[in-house]
Amino acid sequence: MQCVPLNGSILKSIGSSWLVLAVLLVLLGGCASTPTVSRHDSSEEIDVSGFWNDTDSRLVSEEMVADSLGRLWIDEWRGATGGRPTVIVGAVHNRSSEHINTRTFTKDLERSFVNSGRVRLVASSDERGGMREERLDQLRHSTLDTAKSMGKEVGADFMLIGGINTIIDAAGGKSVRFYQVELELINLESNEKVWIGQKKIKKVVKRPGYRF
Repeated sequence: MQCVPLNGSILKSIGSSWLVLAVLLVLLGGCASTPTVSRHDSSEEIDVSGFWNDTDSRLVSEEMVADSLGRLWIDEWRGATGGRPTVIVGAVHNRSSEHINTRTFTKDLERSFVNSGRVRLVASSDERGGMREERLDQLRHSTLDTAKSMGKEVGADFMLIGGINTIIDAAGGKSVRFYQVELELINLESNEKVWIGQKKIKKVVKRPGYRF
């Protein structure tokens, strides 16, 4: 076979072709890595990974608060005092095997309590610190008729505490994620537990590429 020598024009043509191909590959790679974003209503149920998400937090909080307010303790309190009980949402511990933003969950619980209209809700211990600093600042710098005085906070009658637990069973490309949320409402004066609630969630997650 006879070898054909490559002159300058042929080499330049080959070099230009490779440059064009390289640019196309970079552009295609950039397009492939660009994320696709779509907006959805915040109340829409979307579950991508099977992990605890905003839908779980919202539905569990609404259901458990509704259950707690439908029990005998609140009617007994109203009958004895003539008013609404005051509730504070305390710590909800994450005892699961995954990262769960429990602050989002406690805020969902607070919202459900307030929206019910059946109880009074006071700020958490973390929030009270900032408000006390603000009142002190007002006493130093605000006019007497607008400054808020100290010692007029509303004390809570009941505290809500609890935790989130998980059990995970996995084999091959299939896993079952079991969540158990446990909440307790406690009388702060007597330490009596007036309500204990439990909510269970079971999710089956199948990974693509596996056949069962």
